[in-house]
Amino acid sequence: MMGIVWVAMLAFGTVWAVCTRGPGSVAAMSISSAKEAVQLCLALAGSIGLWSGMARIAEQSGLTAALAAGIRPLLGPLFPDLARNSKSIPLIASSMAANLLGLGMAATPLGLQAMQQLAVERGGRPPRRGARPGNAKQTPPEPTDAMCTFAIVTASSLTLVPTTIISLRAEMGSADPAAVIGATILATSCSTAAAVILDRALRKRGRKRR
Repeated sequence: MMGIVWVAMLAFGTVWAVCTRGPGSVAAMSISSAKEAVQLCLALAGSIGLWSGMARIAEQSGLTAALAAGIRPLLGPLFPDLARNSKSIPLIASSMAANLLGLGMAATPLGLQAMQQLAVERGGRPPRRGARPGNAKQTPPEPTDAMCTFAIVTASSLTLVPTTIISLRAEMGSADPAAVIGATILATSCSTAAAVILDRALRKRGRKRR
């Protein structure tokens, strides 16, 4: 599905550029955009390396584990269907802790492991090496309430330190790259609160239909 969306967007953009700026503009803009993308990646390499190193230090020093331990008591009300000894709880806590610190690169693999563990606890079998993630023989087709809650909370992504945004602002010459921290906390707090409220409302509605 996403492949169709990308092809449609590419085709629409190409036709629009040809109609508004002429055929030659497509090649010129493609080369210019590719150059800017490479320059941005090289410029961000230092910032990403810095924050990745900070994340590694936080992990080795126990800061991430301590933050995850602080989050774990909040997971009971958020995931009432999970047992206290569920193996997915520490993975969920670690993923949420990484998101709080703006470490999306660390949160993604933890989130995938948590979702796989939730699928196993749902009754599915752990995925084999080389198996496709969406293979119906590996996991049940219907997600659990815990899966839906985890997905929507991760998507809303409550963040305390938006490291990627700070890096982008610094690269673009911002006088105060970290000025967005307050706004980010407010925005992500509202989005996470809205996500949890909608999750609870839709969960009750779904149970009534069953």
